[in-house]
Amino acid sequence: MVLVDWANVWGWRGNLKAEVDPKKLWEYFSGYREVGEMRLYFGTDKTHPKSGEFLKNAKKTGYFVVTKEVKFIKIYDDDKKSFFWKRKCDLDLELGLDALEMSEKYQSFIILSGDGDYATLYERLIKRKKQVIVVYAHGNLGREIWKMERGVFKVAITRFGVDVFTKKMPPGRRPGARLGEV
Repeated sequence: MVLVDWANVWGWRGNLKAEVDPKKLWEYFSGYREVGEMRLYFGTDKTHPKSGEFLKNAKKTGYFVVTKEVKFIKIYDDDKKSFFWKRKCDLDLELGLDALEMSEKYQSFIILSGDGDYATLYERLIKRKKQVIVVYAHGNLGREIWKMERGVFKVAITRFGVDVFTKKMPPGRRPGARLGEV
């Protein structure tokens, strides 16, 4: 089973110098007959039309999409002496519960996320004698996962060979930039 924490994967673009393409990611993993299911976790932002479009395309591609509505939290900035709204939508709990519930069905779990919050999930899957493979971008692995010495296979994605599941960036365009920005 492949579980994709999309918010975390989206954050890899800085270190990879490329954006991960969810369709190429699907094609890569679906090429392995052992992969039974792929789930993508990402929030629905009603204020951002591309959010819904992204989720619709992910479903069309073949992912089982797990989502919930994005919340906006009012935060005070001490430096600017003013408030701002921060977008917030973690699906870590949903991913973890899904993995534990599916542990009767699957022997191996490939989790695309370097988030250190998943350490407890990995420990519980390992206790159930499950194979845990963590895929992350170099420089994006939580210290809790890094410290795990047994039972977790850690696979770092580096710029070398990254085109397996990333979008080609137009010359001079930085990852994450909107069209017209550099």
